[in-house]
Amino acid sequence: MSAFVQSLHEVFEGMGRIQARRMFGGHGIYHEGRMFALVVRETLYLKADAQTAGFFDALDLPAFSYERQGRITAMSYRQAPADVFEDRSEAALWGRRAWEAALRSGKPPKPGRAAPPSSRQSAGRST
Repeated sequence: MSAFVQSLHEVFEGMGRIQARRMFGGHGIYHEGRMFALVVRETLYLKADAQTAGFFDALDLPAFSYERQGRITAMSYRQAPADVFEDRSEAALWGRRAWEAALRSGKPPKPGRAAPPSSRQSAGRST
Protein backbone atom coordinates (compact mmCIF):
# COMPACT_ATOMS: atom_id res chain seq x y z
CA MET A 1 0.00 0.00 0.00
CA SER A 2 1.39 3.40 -0.94
CA ALA A 3 2.20 6.13 1.56
CA PHE A 4 -0.52 8.24 -0.09
CA VAL A 5 -3.20 5.63 0.61
CA GLN A 6 -1.92 5.14 4.16
CA SER A 7 -2.07 8.91 4.76
CA LEU A 8 -5.84 8.87 4.19
CA HIS A 9 -6.32 7.41 7.68
CA GLU A 10 -5.07 10.75 9.04
CA VAL A 11 -6.88 12.84 6.43
CA PHE A 12 -10.24 11.30 7.32
CA GLU A 13 -9.61 10.78 11.04
CA GLY A 14 -12.73 12.83 11.79
CA MET A 15 -14.88 10.09 10.23
CA GLY A 16 -13.57 7.36 12.47
CA ARG A 17 -12.15 4.11 11.14
CA ILE A 18 -11.62 3.76 7.40
CA GLN A 19 -10.21 0.84 5.42
CA ALA A 20 -8.33 0.72 2.13
CA ARG A 21 -8.80 -2.32 -0.08
CA ARG A 22 -6.95 -3.06 -3.29
CA MET A 23 -9.05 -3.10 -6.42
CA PHE A 24 -8.39 -2.82 -10.15
CA GLY A 25 -4.94 -1.28 -9.83
CA GLY A 26 -6.12 1.21 -7.20
CA HIS A 27 -7.76 1.21 -3.79
CA GLY A 28 -11.31 1.52 -2.57
CA ILE A 29 -11.66 3.54 0.63
CA TYR A 30 -14.39 2.25 2.94
CA HIS A 31 -16.16 3.42 6.06
CA GLU A 32 -18.51 1.00 7.84
CA GLY A 33 -18.40 -1.38 4.88
CA ARG A 34 -19.37 1.17 2.21
CA MET A 35 -16.99 2.57 -0.36
CA PHE A 36 -16.94 6.36 -0.25
CA ALA A 37 -13.67 7.07 -2.06
CA LEU A 38 -11.36 5.68 -4.70
CA VAL A 39 -7.61 6.11 -5.20
CA VAL A 40 -6.19 5.63 -8.68
CA ARG A 41 -2.65 6.67 -9.63
CA GLU A 42 -2.21 8.53 -6.32
CA THR A 43 -5.32 10.66 -6.95
CA LEU A 44 -8.23 10.68 -4.50
CA TYR A 45 -11.78 10.59 -5.86
CA LEU A 46 -14.85 10.97 -3.65
CA LYS A 47 -18.29 9.43 -4.16
CA ALA A 48 -20.69 11.93 -5.73
CA ASP A 49 -24.35 11.94 -6.66
CA ALA A 50 -26.99 14.41 -7.84
CA GLN A 51 -27.11 16.05 -4.40
CA THR A 52 -23.36 16.66 -4.19
CA ALA A 53 -22.38 17.18 -7.85
CA GLY A 54 -22.76 20.95 -7.53
CA PHE A 55 -20.00 21.15 -4.93
CA PHE A 56 -17.60 19.39 -7.30
CA ASP A 57 -18.81 21.40 -10.30
CA ALA A 58 -18.20 24.69 -8.46
CA LEU A 59 -14.52 23.74 -8.16
CA ASP A 60 -14.35 22.20 -11.65
CA LEU A 61 -13.35 18.80 -10.21
CA PRO A 62 -13.49 16.04 -12.84
CA ALA A 63 -15.07 12.62 -12.57
CA PHE A 64 -12.92 9.52 -12.54
CA SER A 65 -13.19 7.90 -15.95
CA TYR A 66 -11.62 4.98 -17.73
CA GLU A 67 -11.46 3.67 -21.26
CA ARG A 68 -12.42 0.16 -22.25
CA GLN A 69 -12.90 -1.15 -25.76
CA GLY A 70 -12.55 2.37 -27.15
CA ARG A 71 -15.32 3.76 -24.95
CA ILE A 72 -14.83 6.24 -22.09
CA THR A 73 -16.92 5.63 -18.99
CA ALA A 74 -17.27 8.25 -16.24
CA MET A 75 -17.85 6.94 -12.72
CA SER A 76 -19.73 8.49 -9.81
CA TYR A 77 -16.47 9.48 -8.13
CA ARG A 78 -15.08 13.00 -8.48
CA GLN A 79 -11.59 14.27 -7.79
CA ALA A 80 -11.20 15.52 -4.24
CA PRO A 81 -10.32 19.18 -3.70
CA ALA A 82 -6.75 19.85 -2.57
CA ASP A 83 -8.09 21.43 0.65
CA VAL A 84 -8.94 18.00 2.09
CA PHE A 85 -5.22 17.32 2.50
CA GLU A 86 -4.51 20.61 4.26
CA ASP A 87 -7.55 21.19 6.46
CA ARG A 88 -9.09 18.45 8.63
CA SER A 89 -12.42 20.27 8.85
CA GLU A 90 -12.61 20.37 5.03
CA ALA A 91 -11.66 16.69 4.93
CA ALA A 92 -14.47 15.89 7.38
CA LEU A 93 -16.97 17.93 5.33
CA TRP A 94 -16.06 16.36 2.00
CA GLY A 95 -15.72 12.91 3.53
CA ARG A 96 -19.20 13.23 5.06
CA ARG A 97 -20.64 14.33 1.71
CA ALA A 98 -19.06 11.31 0.00
CA TRP A 99 -20.23 8.97 2.77
CA GLU A 100 -23.79 10.27 2.51
CA ALA A 101 -23.70 9.84 -1.29
CA ALA A 102 -22.58 6.24 -0.73
CA LEU A 103 -25.48 5.69 1.65
CA ARG A 104 -27.94 7.15 -0.86
CA SER A 105 -26.60 4.88 -3.59
CA GLY A 106 -28.51 2.04 -1.96
CA LYS A 107 -25.64 -0.41 -2.38
CA PRO A 108 -25.40 -2.58 0.74
CA PRO A 109 -22.16 -2.97 2.69
CA LYS A 110 -19.73 -5.57 1.41
CA PRO A 111 -20.52 -9.15 2.57
CA GLY A 112 -19.01 -10.01 5.93
CA ARG A 113 -19.12 -6.42 7.08
CA ALA A 114 -21.48 -5.19 9.75
CA ALA A 115 -24.14 -2.71 8.77
CA PRO A 116 -23.77 0.77 10.27
CA PRO A 117 -25.19 0.90 13.81
CA SER A 118 -27.78 3.48 12.72
CA SER A 119 -29.28 0.98 10.26
CA ARG A 120 -29.47 -1.92 12.70
CA GLN A 121 -32.77 -2.62 14.37
CA SER A 122 -33.24 -4.47 17.60
CA ALA A 123 -34.96 -7.80 17.18
CA GLY A 124 -38.10 -8.28 19.19
CA ARG A 125 -38.37 -4.66 20.32
CA SER A 126 -41.02 -2.30 19.10
CA THR A 127 -40.49 1.41 18.88
